[in-house]
Amino acid sequence: MANKHWLEFERHVVELEKKIDEMKGHAPEGSASHADEISKLEKKAKKILSEIYSRLTPWQITMVARHPERPYTLDYVHNVFEDFMELHGDRRFRDDQAIVGGVARLDGAPVMIIGNQKGRNTKEKILRNFGMPNPEGYRKALRLMEMAERFSMPVFTFIDTPGAYPGIGAEERGQSEAIAFNLMKMSTLKTPIIATVIGEGGSGGALAIGVADRVMMLEFATYSVISPEGCAAILWKDGSKADLAAKTLKIDAGELMKLGVIDKIINEPVGGAHRDPRAISTSLKTALVSALKDIKSSNVDSLVKNRYKKFRSIGVFSEG
Repeated sequence: MANKHWLEFERHVVELEKKIDEMKGHAPEGSASHADEISKLEKKAKKILSEIYSRLTPWQITMVARHPERPYTLDYVHNVFEDFMELHGDRRFRDDQAIVGGVARLDGAPVMIIGNQKGRNTKEKILRNFGMPNPEGYRKALRLMEMAERFSMPVFTFIDTPGAYPGIGAEERGQSEAIAFNLMKMSTLKTPIIATVIGEGGSGGALAIGVADRVMMLEFATYSVISPEGCAAILWKDGSKADLAAKTLKIDAGELMKLGVIDKIINEPVGGAHRDPRAISTSLKTALVSALKDIKSSNVDSLVKNRYKKFRSIGVFSEG
């Protein structure tokens, strides 16, 4: 069935899927030839979709990462974990619903979950502030991380934000300080941390919950210091050059894997995670369980030492 929202580069396959839906709706009962024709068209559509997604540009990947039907943090929470109980508030100002978190179980073992959350409709988008946290969101995340440390629970974070909210109120309440403090605390947190970029990973707003022992990315997610539009506006004073900026920034999983910024790429179903949320949830769970098993064998002191070393070794620089 054709998706409700589709991207421009998917036009040809979407038109074919619409034709398939129409044929299914008017299929003569018991017609073998009609069923055979539908089957051929479905195979053709899948082949075209596979070819399109095998050669996406960084800008096209950005559009997939922002797809309105793409699974969000709470979708994965309910499909991957059990017994989730959401915890609210930073105990200082208020509950920021752009970040969700709470305790749950992964294969029966207690864990802490923290992630960015966007909204589906207008009401939800406003409630979640379009996935852009205020300082209290990061302070809530910090509170939950410290709780996880006290109870020796692994921390799983899910990154999907355009960036931290840049409003005046957020700046007055210490947006940069809240992000910086999280970076510092996560670098020394004495419990395993696994971060996964599931959609947009934008700027310090993403990194504030991204300092982890293992950093993974979904195949069509993005991770960058700035959005392509923002980069284009700064470098060329022209936001329409976002496609060039996306290529220059190296924001896709393949490039980030080469640079050593991430540790693993989780393959998505043909056409992206939004086309088969259950399949991507299964793949994500397998990756999370494997990553946790890998790092739990280290003692706490080694874990923290290796985490610090991991982030210090990213990038190349020279001294004059």
